Amino acid sequence: MQEASFSLIHGIPLAEEPGQGALTIGGYLREVAARHGPREALVLRTRGPGGAHRLSWSYDELLARSIEVAAALIASGAGRDSRVGILMTNRPEFLAALFGTALAGGVPVALSTFSTPSEMDYLLKASQISLLLFERHVLKKDFGDMIAGLEPAIAQGAPGALASAKYPFLRHLVSLGGVEGAGEPVLPATGGAVESWATFLARGEGIGKAQVLARADTVGPGDIGGIFFSSGTTSLPKGIVHAQRAFAVQWWRWPRNFGMHEPVRAWTGNGFFWSGNVSMVLGAALTTGGAVILQRYFEAEEALELIEQERIAFINGRPHQWARLQAAANWASSDLSSLRYIPRGELMWEHPTVDTDWRVPNAFGCTETMTVCTGFTAETPAEFYKDSFGPPFAGNIVNIVDPLTGGIVPRGEKGEFCIKGPTLMMGYLGKTQEECFDEQGFFCTGDGGHVDEAGCFHWQGRLTDMIKTGGANVSPLEVDDVVARFHGVKRTQTVGVPDDLLGEMVVTCIVPVDGVTLVEAEIIAFVKAEIASFKVPRRVLFFTDGDYAVTGNEKVKSSVVRELATKALGIAQDKPSGE
Repeated sequence: MQEASFSLIHGIPLAEEPGQGALTIGGYLREVAARHGPREALVLRTRGPGGAHRLSWSYDELLARSIEVAAALIASGAGRDSRVGILMTNRPEFLAALFGTALAGGVPVALSTFSTPSEMDYLLKASQISLLLFERHVLKKDFGDMIAGLEPAIAQGAPGALASAKYPFLRHLVSLGGVEGAGEPVLPATGGAVESWATFLARGEGIGKAQVLARADTVGPGDIGGIFFSSGTTSLPKGIVHAQRAFAVQWWRWPRNFGMHEPVRAWTGNGFFWSGNVSMVLGAALTTGGAVILQRYFEAEEALELIEQERIAFINGRPHQWARLQAAANWASSDLSSLRYIPRGELMWEHPTVDTDWRVPNAFGCTETMTVCTGFTAETPAEFYKDSFGPPFAGNIVNIVDPLTGGIVPRGEKGEFCIKGPTLMMGYLGKTQEECFDEQGFFCTGDGGHVDEAGCFHWQGRLTDMIKTGGANVSPLEVDDVVARFHGVKRTQTVGVPDDLLGEMVVTCIVPVDGVTLVEAEIIAFVKAEIASFKVPRRVLFFTDGDYAVTGNEKVKSSVVRELATKALGIAQDKPSGE
């Protein structure tokens, strides 16, 4: 068999990809600021006691604010590769913290604002952050109280001098209050080891811009760039470590992928603590000289107002969010004519003012590859790629292997999708290289598919049991660990079933203890108090041991449970799970 017949596919060299620039996070910001300096880089509209308010930063100001955060971090003792936790909604300070941490030589660690106390406890331990920059109030959550409740020593500590056996690396906590100039109260710090954002920034006043940029100049493309957490095949989220160039390569790449040739005003209804949002939205906006239109958390009526008022062209969300926009009171009256780029936007195309012939190009990727690793550009004719997810992007190598033997399969034969390249993660926190990659350095994704004779990848579903709902990964084991603690549960097994809006819906299937009657709503409420809302099962179904054709607590194949759930819910089974 000739080598060309094997499923080993190379993308073009990264150096040959058009549009690439500086390959560090700080270098990227400095380059786009040099290109677009006085142009508007970000906007945040708010409605507070003082009325409506519009906050805007130019590219020059975004760089200046990021340098200000970097100086404060340096003055607070942040050194090379110091991990800095960012626990915020989508607001200007998130971007200043992201870029500022990188400019100071540190590592930004994005933490989810969906986190419950138990999840936050795990994230603080696993991330080993030394500084935490957090937004005090997010909807009904008070993260100041939550974190203080996890570590009583915070109340007795002093800024920069927290001594915690529970979180031994954590020294500094900074609390961010209301949005600047929006008429919101600037909440005081919770005291003890927690200080206010203003006090934190003031500490850096003695650190000059030259010192910050000197640090930034020492950072290389292969240095650690940031950490995201994503649910894995175990019951706990995985800390995914990315190099500097993973961020930059994708930021430069996205406008070319999307066929964007003009300044783009971009929005997302999802948090920047997910890699896809920070990658696509920042890349689409800042690389083109456009602007990031921020919304702190998704609210449908406000999102429609933002699209109209800010003339947004690119929106990044999920079909279930588009459904919420359609259900909003101002849907019919909104002018959405500025919209052009809408991934998976069939529902949005139904609005009478939306008129675009753009369609999202097929692409494949995951958090471990900092979003896409194979695909086409939006300007590739659809008849060329048909149902494939394209060839590898520049610098990537794709390998399709037999999941049992690890051997490369012939082209056209299904196997496990494996990848390596410039945007592949450096590894998982706490894991060895051998635990993350195969002997050739490939990351084996757990996704099944084949490559055709043209070198294009065809995805055929996941080989693992991971649930992908609304664009987020959910570990069934994480859900089951919580459900199993509910009194009267004999066996629990969570699966994903096909759903038109979410892709997959989280469904928990339970066998109750003999003689016990369980109530679906009570179990959902119990789980909701323990884990983030997107992981909570939408439905809880009850079965008997006879339904599973097993006895005791034996675990059955997820495919069997999924089939039981789809039948019970009356869902058509001709759609593959994960579509």
